[in-house]
Amino acid sequence: QVHLVESGGGLVQAGGSLRLSCGASGILFSTYAMGWYRQAPGKQRELVASITSGGTTNYANFVTGRFSISRDNAKNAVYLQMNSLKPDDTAVYYCNRYPPRSYYYWGQGTQVTVSS
Repeated sequence: QVHLVESGGGLVQAGGSLRLSCGASGILFSTYAMGWYRQAPGKQRELVASITSGGTTNYANFVTGRFSISRDNAKNAVYLQMNSLKPDDTAVYYCNRYPPRSYYYWGQGTQVTVSS
């Protein structure tokens, strides 16, 4: 059974930083591309960043230059370093395999709130 646990969210002022962590179990983690996603109130979930099993990264235009995704296959973990945060970054952040299939389990996510 797949289990994803996101952590590291919180309340931060605009311009601040947060580092999100995601622990995965129940999958052969090192073989999957992983992604960080977010969902703001009233909006659909969207991809923020992805990283292949080999470490190649890709970012949504709205976070390029501010966020950095990384992974540690030995720890079955993926991270998202978020700098220069903006109020528009306020959302619940999730990790999952990339690309996500409709039947994939989603964790509870971690809330990020950026105040102006």
